[in-house]
Order: sequence, then C-alpha cells, then structure tokens
Amino acid sequence: MDNQNMEHSELSLNEQQAIRREKLLELQSAGKDPYHEVKYDVTTYSKTIKENFEAWEGKDVFLAGRLMSRRDMGKANFIDVMDSLGRIQCYVRVDDVGEESFADFKKFDIGDIVGLAGFVFKTRRGEISVHAKSICLLSKALTVLPEKFHGLKDTDSRYRMRYVDLIMNEDARDTFRKRSIIISGIRSFLDQRGYMEVETPVLHTIAGGASARPFITHHNTLDMDLFLRIALELHLKRLIVGGFDKVYEIGRVFRNEGMSTRHNPEFTLLELYEAYTDFNGMMDITEALIQHVAQTACGTMQIRYGDVELDLGKPFARLSMVDAVKQYAGVDFDTIITLDEARSIANERHIEYEEHHLKGDILNLFFEAYVEEKLIQPTFITHHPVEISPLAKRCPHDPAYTERFELFVVGREHANAFSELNDPIDQRGRFERQAQLRAAGDEEANDVDEDFLLALEYGMPPTGGLGIGIDRLVMLLTNSPSIRDVLLFPTMKPLD
Repeated sequence: MDNQNMEHSELSLNEQQAIRREKLLELQSAGKDPYHEVKYDVTTYSKTIKENFEAWEGKDVFLAGRLMSRRDMGKANFIDVMDSLGRIQCYVRVDDVGEESFADFKKFDIGDIVGLAGFVFKTRRGEISVHAKSICLLSKALTVLPEKFHGLKDTDSRYRMRYVDLIMNEDARDTFRKRSIIISGIRSFLDQRGYMEVETPVLHTIAGGASARPFITHHNTLDMDLFLRIALELHLKRLIVGGFDKVYEIGRVFRNEGMSTRHNPEFTLLELYEAYTDFNGMMDITEALIQHVAQTACGTMQIRYGDVELDLGKPFARLSMVDAVKQYAGVDFDTIITLDEARSIANERHIEYEEHHLKGDILNLFFEAYVEEKLIQPTFITHHPVEISPLAKRCPHDPAYTERFELFVVGREHANAFSELNDPIDQRGRFERQAQLRAAGDEEANDVDEDFLLALEYGMPPTGGLGIGIDRLVMLLTNSPSIRDVLLFPTMKPLD
C-alpha cells in the first residue's frame, strides 16, 4: 500500500478534501495555480505505446492523464497515469526532473491531472513504461476518488456519477467505446449501400409513428402544446414521397412510459426507409447489418449474452406470429374465426384482454405470454395482425395480417419493420381507428396526421421500413444486463 492509500485509510473523507484544498491554496500563493494551465501538447497515448513498443522504444513522448497510483521509493517514484485509451507506468526520479519539480510532484494527489514528458523504455520486470524528464500539474482533483466503485451496491452511484464510473471502471469505458464503434459501423454499412442520413424534427404537433405515450411540452411563442417525438417514421416517409429513395436517421426518441432494465424514457433509435422494396428486403438488410456491426465491434459473430451463446452468423430463423403461437401455446388462430372464439380461448388460458381488443390484439397477447421469452437465437416473427400494425401494408393473401416483422434475440425485441402502407385511404381508416382508441382513453394510440395523409395522396412508392433500438443492440453486443449500463447518462430520479 502506498503512502497516500495509507493516509486515506487513516483520515476521513472531509479531512482528505480539506488537505487537498490547502495544497491548492499553497500552489496558488506560490504562483503555480494549476487551473491557469491552458494546454499541453500531447504527442501519443498509452495504448499506442504499448501496442507498438518497438517503434516507440527510446523515443521522447508527451503524455497527459490522471494520476491513478504511486509507489514511493524516496527519491524515485513509479506512478500509473491513465489517459483516454488506458494506463501506463511512469518512472519519476528527482535527478531527472529537478529538485523543485520533484518536491511539487511529491504533493500531487491520486486523481490529479498531470502532464509528463519522457522517453519510452521497458523495466527489468518487462513492463513498458515512460521515464520522465519533466512532470507538471495540469488540474487539481479536490475530491478523493473512491477505492471501489464497481460493486453491485454502487450501481445507482455509477449511473448518477458516470464520470467517476468511467475513471474507476475499465469495463464501463470499454462498453462506451464499443457503443461508438457500433454506431459508426451502422453508419458505414448504410452509407456504403447508398442511404442518405437525414435529420427530422424532435418537436411534433401530433403524436404518431408508434404506439406509445408521449411527453408533452409547450411552445410559448406559438402558445401551443407539442409532443416530443416517439418515433422517426412519419417524417422519414415524407422524404420517400419527396423522391429520396434511401434515407435513415439515428436519433433520440422519447416515450413517457415505465422504466426497467430494458426501458429508458429517452433512447436512441435507428430508422431507415428504402423505396421499391418490402419487408423481406428489410429482413435481409437487418440480418446483414447486425452481422456487420457484431463483426466490427466484437471481432466475431459468436457472442455471449449472460449464460447464452449466440450465433449471429447463421441465417436468422423466420416464423409467422400465428405459427409461433401454434408452436409454443398450442393454439391455432387460423381456426379461430370470430372475436367471441378468440375471447373464449383467452379466458381458458387466463389471458387478460380489454373490451376494445379484437382478434388480432388477442393473438398478440398470446404471443407475448407464450412465445417472446422463448426466442433466444435470432428469430424474425412475421405477419402481425392489422390491429396492432397501423402503418404496415396488408398481406395480399390475407388482409387480416400485415407484411411486418419483429426481430427477437434472447427473448427481447430488437427490430421492427414493415412493407410500408402507402394507400392513403386505408391509412386514413387505420388512423381513425387509432383516434377512436385514443378518445376512449388509450394514451398510446396515434392521432390522425392529416399532413402525412396528404403526403401519401401525392404518391409514395412501395417502401420497406425498419427500426432498430440502438441501446438494446449495444446491450446485446456488450453483454450488458441493463439499458442503464449502455447509456452514458440514464434518466434518474433526483436524490432529493
């Protein structure tokens, strides 16, 4: 245990913080205020040196980062400095940096931000290190870093103070680096296939594009209520009408609903639309996209999530919702003709439904109760009932169902896609059905979007559309059990 850690064990947190403030005042009185430093010319990073030691050995480097540990041997110290890419050991000796600078260095605290110039070498024990020629204080840490910040008891603190979590938890840093790689991989995949990235409004006059309860805000100048978007869909399809054949957006959407390990009130959604294709084309692109980002971010398509080994490299299974319910619940909805028959079998199986639910709604309730959690390996569930798919095109062979799929992995929905409804008359009828549900108290139902209906009347080509929840995909590819583990700043209730 180094001297500072011994000091930490003997002094209270308030006493340690008081000592740090005294050190700051001494520095400021001596004209060495660390907060006056404005730049430091960094030439390389810890990871770069470690991965290319032969190229860097003996060369001068300038590093900057956080002082994370110290082994004090009197006139020489070994310290660990953490920069944005990792940690590296540094050797600081009085004979090299000078007595005044070394005396200042001895007063540095764990957590301080330092700049260090020196040359790269390897210790007798074989550890790649930097031999300091100079070291300076770039910023003073007035609050003490925790000794342990990653235990299960501290998950709430990790989410509230993500900045400390990132300092102390290498796994957290790796997760968010991988998140960035995943999003970059999605963009490169789509850009290479001729998709154009666009941006659409966050503030909507009508809540639409998904079944969800919206957040409501007020615009003072216009004196009107607006909705934070719950989906990207309706504006993106307007662009298909306008003549852009392939568009996508990666953006935040907001849903005023419950919170869980899989749900946060704001989350990141990818939606893409392609003219002249259908939901089968969207299945192909979904499979290829997920395989691409898995290989890019993880280096393999065989990944582990919890106790499950997943093979994303195989063709994803495809199963209709009716066949899935028949397989897992033993109920064949192809033989159920009337609403009364659907309600009767629901009563027998203790499936709770509401008065406004129709046959298709009850089929979906059976799917949620009997099937979802059993879909572990990637599986496309296709042909959803029209009652739960207000924006999807009907199946030509059976208009009670739609050309829609959802992708399930480890029992969770990861993607939702349609052959997009481009019939403005059919779309109006479905919007009006949704408006009736909303008037009856269903806060998740859509309103009638007259401008979108007008856009459809100008003519939208046959189109395939896809939505993928980025956060759930990151959870899957980083083996993260909670959505809060993959959001830098998840929504939290204030402590007060």
